[in-house]
Amino acid sequence: MTEHYDVAVIGAGAAGMMCAAVAGQRGRKVVLIDHATRLAEKIRISGGGRCNFTNLQAGPANYLSNNPHFCKSALARYTAQDFIALVKQYRIAYHEKHKGQLFCDQSAEQIIDMLKAECAKGNVAWRMPCKVDQIGRDGERFRIDASVGVIHADRVVIATGGLSIPKIGATDFAFRLAKQFDLKLVEPRPGLVPLTFDMAGWQPFVELAGIALEVDVETGAKKQRTRFREDLLFTHRGLSGPAVLQISSFWQPGGALTLNLLPELDVAETLIAGKTTLKKHLGNLVAQWLPARLAEGLLRANDFDPDARIADLPDKQLRRLGDALNRWSIVPDGSEGYRKAEVTVGGVDTRELSQQTMMVNKVPGLHFIGEAVDVTGWLGGYNFQWAWASGVAAGLSV
Repeated sequence: MTEHYDVAVIGAGAAGMMCAAVAGQRGRKVVLIDHATRLAEKIRISGGGRCNFTNLQAGPANYLSNNPHFCKSALARYTAQDFIALVKQYRIAYHEKHKGQLFCDQSAEQIIDMLKAECAKGNVAWRMPCKVDQIGRDGERFRIDASVGVIHADRVVIATGGLSIPKIGATDFAFRLAKQFDLKLVEPRPGLVPLTFDMAGWQPFVELAGIALEVDVETGAKKQRTRFREDLLFTHRGLSGPAVLQISSFWQPGGALTLNLLPELDVAETLIAGKTTLKKHLGNLVAQWLPARLAEGLLRANDFDPDARIADLPDKQLRRLGDALNRWSIVPDGSEGYRKAEVTVGGVDTRELSQQTMMVNKVPGLHFIGEAVDVTGWLGGYNFQWAWASGVAAGLSV
């Protein structure tokens, strides 16, 4: 069986459904193809099942790319406020949780249902589950060899995402197709992912698993230096929590993280100034600033006796403790990988694409959108906003 469409969108996630809906509502004959048996699983599990669907602060500065100006056009043309207007149109209740992050009050299923309804308005045809074996040229059109038969389309949009969370169906389809059409890739790697440490060196901190606190975390050098203030979580294998997920997208293997566990306090200055007035033991004082278990663990890991009196310690020792708490430098040995990564950093090199239409410059009619592209947002709804914006950009042009 051979079918003919104006537009075939491969991948029915956030970006793919948005693109299909926009194109369909413009009067294009659209088919949406996905290999999964369950629709939009990444939307469904996001935000603890409530979908952090955008961020009020979303702008180009919140994205990582080898070509940082690329995302400006799409993000300017379809903003967080535009998506919020759509959410309000469907009467989906939502709330701001933290730093501009917007979540559904009830369920991520509401966002999926909204996108399905938008596709229905555009008379989008669905082929799901449907495996795509091959995409090639057939004269002026594209030929898609799929498990349902042959599909011809004037335009093809690749919205199959990246490599993160393979257990819900992530594949390298977009990257294989990019190579087939001789497109450059920015080497993909896990992003928004917990970081791990050599277990021999991490042993003193294993017992701190479960402790969380707000910190400043930094990585990189000079102009590439990046900092976030977020919550840090100790795990059995390393560090996680929003602070580490954020910095992980910028961390390079072999590089150090610098942690300020008390960003509002100059520890050395406070200790030295208080030597004559603070009668406490070191452990008791640090436990006023940090969780007690963490205070003791860090003191022992840095060869300080928690029972030592502050007045008895030389200034040099107190400065060393200040460095340990305000400027803790630690080198991860890796990450938890795509299994735990929320996104894929890297992807199709944006220099291969039009920033207005997301179309491949040297392959007219072929577009890449969403996570498949080398544009990665911060934690907190930014990646969904890129999905909506890049989906709309392609949907308006196909």
